[in-house]
Amino acid sequence: MAAATRKFTADDIEAHIQDIQNRRASLARPQVPELDGEDERVRLDGGGYYDSDIYDNANGNKYENYVESIGLDDLDDDDDDGGTTLGKKGVGGTYTAPRLFLNEVVDKDHDPMAQYKRPTIAEREDEYRARRRMQVISPERVDPFADGGKTPDMNARTYAHIIKESRLQGEEAVIRKTMQERAKEGTLQPVVTNGEAQKAAPRKRGRWDQTAEDTPQTKKKATWEAETPSIARWDETPGRPKGSETPGATPGQSTRMWDATPGHATPGHETPGHEKTTPSARRNRWDETPKTDRGETPGHSSGWAETPRTDRGAGDLIQETPTPSASKRRSRWDETPAAQTPSATPSGAMTPSTPHTPSMTPGMMTPGGITPGGTTPVGPKAFGMATPSPAHVNMTPEQIHAFRWEREIDERNRPMTDEELDTLFPPGYEILPPPQGYVPIRTPARKLIATPTPMMGTPQGFYMPKEGMTPKHDDSQPKGNLPLLKPEDAQYFDKLLQDVDEESLSPEEQKERKIMKLLLKIKNGTPPMRKAALRQITDKAREFGAGPLFNQILPLLMSPTLEDQERHLLVKVIDRVLYKLDDLVRPYVHKILVVIEPLLIDEDYYARVEGREIISNLAKAAGLATMISTMRPDIDNIDEYVRNTTARAFAVVASALGIPSLLPFLKAVCKSKKSWQARHTGIKIVQQIAILMGCAILPHLRSLVEIIEHGLIDEQQKVRTITALALAALAEAATPYGIESFDSVLKPLWRGIRQHRGKGLAAFLKAIGYLIPLMDGEYADYYTREVMLILIREFQSPDEEMKKIVLKVVKQCCATDGVEPGYIKEEILPHFFKHFWNHRMALDRRNYRQLVDTTVEIANKVGASEIVNRIVDDLKDENEQYRKMVMETIEKIMANLGAADIDSRLEEQLIDGILYAFQEQTTEDVVMLNGFGTIIVNALGSRVKAYLPQICGTILWRLNNKSAKVRQQAADLISRIAVVMKTCQEEKLMGHLGVVLYEYLGEEYPEVLGSILGALKGIVNVIGMHKMNPPIKDLLPRLTPILKNRHEKVQENCIDLVGRIADRGPEYVSPREWMRICFELLELLKAHKKAIRRATVNTFGYIAKAIGPHDVLATLLNNLKVQERQNRVCTTVAIAIVAETCSPFTVLPGLMNEYRVPELNVQNGVLKSLSFLFEYIGEMGKDYIYAVTSLLEDALMDRDLVHRQTACAAIKHMAIGVYGFGCEDALIHLLNYVWPNIFETSPHLVQAFMDSVEGLRVALGPQKILQYVLQGLFHPARKVRDVYWKIYNNLYIGAQDALVAGYPRIMNMGNNVYTRDELDVIL
Repeated sequence: MAAATRKFTADDIEAHIQDIQNRRASLARPQVPELDGEDERVRLDGGGYYDSDIYDNANGNKYENYVESIGLDDLDDDDDDGGTTLGKKGVGGTYTAPRLFLNEVVDKDHDPMAQYKRPTIAEREDEYRARRRMQVISPERVDPFADGGKTPDMNARTYAHIIKESRLQGEEAVIRKTMQERAKEGTLQPVVTNGEAQKAAPRKRGRWDQTAEDTPQTKKKATWEAETPSIARWDETPGRPKGSETPGATPGQSTRMWDATPGHATPGHETPGHEKTTPSARRNRWDETPKTDRGETPGHSSGWAETPRTDRGAGDLIQETPTPSASKRRSRWDETPAAQTPSATPSGAMTPSTPHTPSMTPGMMTPGGITPGGTTPVGPKAFGMATPSPAHVNMTPEQIHAFRWEREIDERNRPMTDEELDTLFPPGYEILPPPQGYVPIRTPARKLIATPTPMMGTPQGFYMPKEGMTPKHDDSQPKGNLPLLKPEDAQYFDKLLQDVDEESLSPEEQKERKIMKLLLKIKNGTPPMRKAALRQITDKAREFGAGPLFNQILPLLMSPTLEDQERHLLVKVIDRVLYKLDDLVRPYVHKILVVIEPLLIDEDYYARVEGREIISNLAKAAGLATMISTMRPDIDNIDEYVRNTTARAFAVVASALGIPSLLPFLKAVCKSKKSWQARHTGIKIVQQIAILMGCAILPHLRSLVEIIEHGLIDEQQKVRTITALALAALAEAATPYGIESFDSVLKPLWRGIRQHRGKGLAAFLKAIGYLIPLMDGEYADYYTREVMLILIREFQSPDEEMKKIVLKVVKQCCATDGVEPGYIKEEILPHFFKHFWNHRMALDRRNYRQLVDTTVEIANKVGASEIVNRIVDDLKDENEQYRKMVMETIEKIMANLGAADIDSRLEEQLIDGILYAFQEQTTEDVVMLNGFGTIIVNALGSRVKAYLPQICGTILWRLNNKSAKVRQQAADLISRIAVVMKTCQEEKLMGHLGVVLYEYLGEEYPEVLGSILGALKGIVNVIGMHKMNPPIKDLLPRLTPILKNRHEKVQENCIDLVGRIADRGPEYVSPREWMRICFELLELLKAHKKAIRRATVNTFGYIAKAIGPHDVLATLLNNLKVQERQNRVCTTVAIAIVAETCSPFTVLPGLMNEYRVPELNVQNGVLKSLSFLFEYIGEMGKDYIYAVTSLLEDALMDRDLVHRQTACAAIKHMAIGVYGFGCEDALIHLLNYVWPNIFETSPHLVQAFMDSVEGLRVALGPQKILQYVLQGLFHPARKVRDVYWKIYNNLYIGAQDALVAGYPRIMNMGNNVYTRDELDVIL
């Protein structure tokens, strides 16, 4: 009892706790011996051990990071929960996720929907192509041909201005480059300016120059004598030393001339109520002058409507609140978010900026629209912003008045222009050049709308919405019938968001608004809306004018958020508009080129084609002189990107206006002495002309070569390189003609390959490679031997580009007639295989491709066995990519040359290598499959018989593989080698394969199932129906359910197999099964792939032939009632095929009877069936034309356009089929029903009518049709005449000579003789 009631002292308790903690700390992970797999488990009572990688218990102490004691006060309670260690065993014995996953870095910017977004053009562009967005859309230029070539206005931008600007840019770029180089060397010195050179002795300062803070001892210069800052002092604005942003704010600093008021430095200049303090004194923020909400003028307590006073005393001066001393400790809660101290240098850095309170302000008012500190304005100040916020909509009268007042003040306090500043400053000041590397912001991407600003009273942050109160959203979509406006389009279409009365706008504004609406419809609208807007903007192009149109279209095309589809539509607009505007487009040619030229180097082929089309049309509209004068300054532009795109554009101009018209200009440019860039671009134009126009350069080849030949010996390396590349392009385009035109460049090229190295040598070798195939045999052999010395030396080059060119030249040399096989074997092959046939070449895709092609070309010259012998052992190489390269090379060689010179030893090596390579694949590739198929089947043929059991064993083993790709490849291989197995009489082996494939028809992967069906089809094709194992009667019922599979590959192979069985062995299957298949086939008519639909309708024909047409026809006629048009069209084709297969008389009665069903789809289906039927049966139609005439009469009199359209199509096929069989009476009867459709306007019906008239012209003769046409040729109504002349033109094109006899007789009149006596004799 005494023990129970014993009292523990504080020391005892502490000791007990310490003991427990020590015991916990001593706990360690038990040392578990190595257990075998059976015992390596965690027991139910927790006595085992856990995987330390997952449960993170490596140190054995599960309590290591636990909090061991609770604090006595609340200090520890403020700790965040973030310190909890994760991945440990919890209280309840549960475990969290492994630390690996818990600590996984999640990208906050990750967008899970990114893969579903349509990428913009800007996102996929590389750095080079993205430079297009840095180009400036230049102002419009003067058209020298306008108004009869009168003298242009003095201020207009003429050719002379642009050339001058271009030269200045070039000089500036050279100077900048020199400065950069000298800065790197450390020899760049600041230039002594005029102001520093004329430093005068200090003189007595005027009263106005003194400040209250000045001490008498300090002598300072007057403001107008202050030194002009040197170019190294970009951190200061002239006349404003650091710290003087707020005039008079910092004691001890002098003020300059452009402080707010010259006299403000006199006593009393401090802000009223603000005592003068020393900088080091600690100041309380509550002592500072509070600022009113509306302006920065303390002491001005007048109402909003009062005129600003000018009669102020010294204590009433307008200033900003003094900046607190830098030493004052400021709380971070006092700062405005994102506030920045106004920098001393304006962003433009071009002219000294005006201060916050300009001295010229009328009334000396401080601007109230924008906060000087650059922070986001709130409240009434925010009315100076660009974007209206929702709170602007409902304003009180006081706010409206304040808004007007602020706007007026802002207008008065606008920044000064250069002219105003020039009048203010005394002489000696200069506008400083911008700092090195400064680029003004010009791109449309930056011209975004200012951020909407919250107004006073706007709830900021989150708040709970009240019940029944729906938030009012600002309507950011345009009014009227316009498509949705994307946020990124707002900067281009913002005027449509303003609800204005269009009647009150000026004509120009109305025009601008109209164009904006049409462009928005084209860019974002639905297809019908887009079509209508495109037609409207095209028709009214001249009315709108070139300026308003291009000023809106071109910035849109420069948008960084543009998508491919949107660009395509806008380019289409430009194309249509160009056609209409014609010569009005001349002042805007450069603008258009800036936007369109980048399309010429786009990675999308269709974008390049569109770009060429636009520039071609532009050249035709503007003329050669305008194109040359516009693009000439860009030829020697300092930016390589501009020169590149300009060269390509000139090539398009040459193709549009003809090469001869551009030759004199090219000659002048290529011989330019002033700039190597011009020569380089001129030669590049020739290269691009050759690439673009191909063999069309042949008539001008000699002229083009003469223009550029001097470039091979130019002093500039880049010019020499581009000349060689241009000659290569010309030779490639001229192949195999024109070697005589290149006589003058052969010697410089041969001299060049000995003098050059690197890229220059590569270009020269490329030119020679294209010239050698043009030569006669003896010359080709001589020049090949000469160039081969250089090529063999360059085999060792590590440069990838050089390797490609060397391989290409070797290929071209070996393909030339004069080069002897012996020379290639002895001189080229050893070096070639030593340096090129290695693993590294197999890894680069372009090198791989070029090496295979070159090796195949060499094999064509020296024979297959020579090459195959060298590489056959590499089929067993450990590198899979290298094995594939070897396999592809052997496959191509044997496809070209066969296996005639492959001996038995090489044959064994080949089969062994192929089997090894095939089995050792890790990634199943079509290369191995093609190689196996080509070499085994086509090349070796029956020689492969001995190896077939081994090959089939490999196939069967791979058909059992767990990888779907392996099974698919094995099945594909069966379909490839089925033909050679038949040749080798291995029918038993094929039967065994057939049974195995039949058992695998339950395959779950559709790709594999498709291949298995393809393999069965291959076996059925070669073995025949009667020998097929499994029997057809077992196989076909198994295929019927597979027809329901929706995978295209399965459908296509299955329907092909069923069709083949229906064609060759229908007797093995019961009619009931065939009918079941018919019903399944109807579903296949809905397939997207045309090949499946075609196979299906053909199968209907086979089945109808097998079991008779009636049941099949009943099924098909019933299908005419469905809604989908594609299904009905396929059904009509199937009916026609059944009619062709089983003779028309078995189908026509049922078909015509079906026409009595009063349903539009059915009747149109019947007519379409008749159309296809007469197309297929051809001359057999003579027996059935009279039977269907009454049905066609009825259709041609129907009110429905489609009835008449389809009947016209049927009559066309019928007339062409029965030509020459004496059915003219029925055809003339039908022509009388067709002819009234001559004035129809539906495009489809018009086309069907013209087709039927053409068919009847063939059957009845052109004279009959001419008699119908003559009545309307000279009708007074133009719309009538147009149609008749259209038919007459077709008659004239189709049977011009035959019409002579049908022309009406006209009697001779005076001197005009119309009679044709020879014709009378013949008649």
